[in-house]
Amino acid sequence: MKQIITDLLRQAAKSIVDETAFDTSTLAITLERPKSSDHGDFATNIAMQLAKPLRQNPRAIAERIIQALPTSAYVSKVEIAGAGFINFFLSADSKQTIVKEVLNAGETFGKNIAGQQQKVQVEFVSANPTGPLHVGHGRGAAVGDCLCRLLDANGWDVTREFYYNDAGAQIDNLVISVIARAKGVSVDDPAFPENGYRGDYIVDIANAFLAKETVKAADTAEIANGNIDDAEAVRNFAVAYLRHEQDLDLQAFQIKFDVFSLESALYTTGKVEHTVQALINSGHTYEQDDALWLRTTDFGDDKDRVMRKKEGGYTYFVPDVAYHLDKWNRGFKRVINEQGADHHSTITRVRAGLQALNVGIPQAWPDYVLHQMVTVMRGGEEVKLSKRAGSYVTLRDLIEEVGCDATRYFLAARRADSQLVFDIDLARAQTNDNPVYYIQYAHARICSVLAQWGGDIASLQQADLSPLESTSETTLMQKLSEYPEVVSDACQELSPHSIATYLKELASDLHSYYNDTKFLVDDVPTKLARMALIAATQQVLRNGLTLLGVSAPHKM
Repeated sequence: MKQIITDLLRQAAKSIVDETAFDTSTLAITLERPKSSDHGDFATNIAMQLAKPLRQNPRAIAERIIQALPTSAYVSKVEIAGAGFINFFLSADSKQTIVKEVLNAGETFGKNIAGQQQKVQVEFVSANPTGPLHVGHGRGAAVGDCLCRLLDANGWDVTREFYYNDAGAQIDNLVISVIARAKGVSVDDPAFPENGYRGDYIVDIANAFLAKETVKAADTAEIANGNIDDAEAVRNFAVAYLRHEQDLDLQAFQIKFDVFSLESALYTTGKVEHTVQALINSGHTYEQDDALWLRTTDFGDDKDRVMRKKEGGYTYFVPDVAYHLDKWNRGFKRVINEQGADHHSTITRVRAGLQALNVGIPQAWPDYVLHQMVTVMRGGEEVKLSKRAGSYVTLRDLIEEVGCDATRYFLAARRADSQLVFDIDLARAQTNDNPVYYIQYAHARICSVLAQWGGDIASLQQADLSPLESTSETTLMQKLSEYPEVVSDACQELSPHSIATYLKELASDLHSYYNDTKFLVDDVPTKLARMALIAATQQVLRNGLTLLGVSAPHKM
């Protein structure tokens, strides 16, 4: 409908403008949905845009545009508002067509998949294999998976990737922690490593290693040799053990990945050394204080960064640059990293390193979506500890408390860059105050009515929709028509929370309609029209919940 009205406006503008003085094809026509239905279904500021080139008052231009508008069966009325806004009121027929559009499209309604698919890689979660996934990882998983679903719905060829930081000091601390527990050193013992991991899961790893167990992760398997003095064997087994644990967390959260990448592999395959040499060859490095530096200030950083420390070994951003060069070489011209806000400082230096390579990577590549912290509350108090993890609330804790659906919804329902309070009591409540329950209940209510009716939903595609004239019906149809645009905008803005907000609003409109309306009435045309409307609403609720990875139950 937006395209139809845009075409009408462009034709009208062309007829009142001297094309030799102003090319109307360059006019960026925007249509907004007014907050109040009293102001119509769409509004445009085109008259303000033409005021300068035409040197006329916007209201006078608006009057000329309205007079020049071609007639259309889709538009019932056009008005001027304020300083020159033009408000369009759609005809009843045009509003009702959305019902059949939804019923005909089914689960594809809202998907914008025209054109050739382009490759995009989304990296998310990417937890260090040093413990169970915590709630912050859970937020990254929820937001990242929703981003992938949105990108897929908008025609992208999506690759989901998990990057394991299985090298560095944190893995060294994991190894000495497992060895200490295997030797019977408790976390309260002064001999326990100062930077060691203290959760009960370390004991589980130590016992499994001593028992010479076999553990399988997504793409690897390790057999423990039981020799606690073999630090390398402990390292390999502990990493595989925790990767397996994280795999189980992700399965419980219904998250799947296409590719698993290891930081250690960047070293063993020589990609880190190759990248460092390429940076040296580019002329953007220098030696100082027995260290190798990258001149990141050449690319907008506030200071240059050390690449190789004077005591040896690379700083953490160097393998990041190598990893992203590998992404580029794999053909991903678009990459999105969904990570915690603590990664903010790495964005500039990673991009600087990629620019320094001079291989054609765009300046703003890759894209980043950073999520803020999550505070978990129960009974009005913050929950901080998990016995198994030792110092943080795990993702598994939340899933076991409130279920996968509520956990996914709550973690994705707010802007990623805003701090999130996860209220366990609210997430468990079966009341309208719980948004995920509220939305799922709307879907279940429709299922109940359709089951009582017992007719063939496919037959509703031929239903006469003219009886749909009430305010609540018009409101509901208007909300349905917004869905494809919401999906498109959420993808462009990388904002899956917009889907959660939309679904809550749609559920509210459905509940209001349900409470005010009788559906199984004697008048057959009215009954079928209302069945068609709620069946379309059911479909959009289910499509939206699918984008969030949340189920659409038939009964509550």
